[in-house]
Amino acid sequence: MEDRSSKLLLALAMLFLFAVLVLQYVCPGTECRLLRLRAVSPPRADPYRAEDETPARFVPRFNFSGRDLLRRADFNIKGDDLIVFLHIQKTGGTTFGRHLVRNIQLEQPCECRAGQKKCTCHRPGKRETWLFSRFSTGWSCGLHADWTELTNCVPAVVDSKREATRRPA
Repeated sequence: MEDRSSKLLLALAMLFLFAVLVLQYVCPGTECRLLRLRAVSPPRADPYRAEDETPARFVPRFNFSGRDLLRRADFNIKGDDLIVFLHIQKTGGTTFGRHLVRNIQLEQPCECRAGQKKCTCHRPGKRETWLFSRFSTGWSCGLHADWTELTNCVPAVVDSKREATRRPA
């Protein structure tokens, strides 16, 4: 009799473990719609409502005017203008940076060689680059340089490259 009850207890424990595993597979998140545990637990307070139950008002930190948001910037690829690509991680920046050197229709497109990550992006008729990014100049200002690092580094790197092209070979 004792042998039978221990087998039954083992079978129930195995069934319970199996049910837990299936539940974790079906509902991997913290909220499972199958269980409807929210009906038992008290409703959570809305984090976007004030204590007096008035809706919280979004207060913008930067008050850009419509004119600021819709402004145009003319880029002269044949002049001295330079696009500095600031790569913000986890925002699709690698794809966009690659698009800048490979897919844009230009008078003189960037030259990308197979097997190389860097492309040569010269201005039409000049040996200067119009794009400062990891896909055109490499990691010249360090790995994932931020705004401050780029602001301090880009002028020096561009000036040194200009000096190098002016020197006789």
